[in-house]
Amino acid sequence: QVQLVESGGGLVQPGGSLRLSCAASGITFSNYVMAWGRQVPGKERELVASINIGERTNYADSVKGRFTITRDNAENTMYLQMNSLKPEDTAVYYCNAKHYRLGPTYNYWGQGTQVTVSS
Repeated sequence: QVQLVESGGGLVQPGGSLRLSCAASGITFSNYVMAWGRQVPGKERELVASINIGERTNYADSVKGRFTITRDNAENTMYLQMNSLKPEDTAVYYCNAKHYRLGPTYNYWGQGTQVTVSS
């Protein structure tokens, strides 16, 4: 059974930092492209950052220079370091795992963790 468990969300003031974690089980982690998405009520989920099996990263323009995605294949864990947080970063953040070759057939999402940026 595949499980993606996010943690690290919470309330932070503008300009602050948070580090999200995604612990994966039930998959061969090193074979999966990992990503973070976020969603606010009434809007579609947007991709924030991704890291492929070669550890190449991609970021949405809105978070470039502020967020850093990393992965630890030995620990089956992915991270998102979020710095200089803005109120518009407020959302539920979801962990995603998609097999690097088999794609949509093996595509999983976690349950999400709430991030609120507010003074």
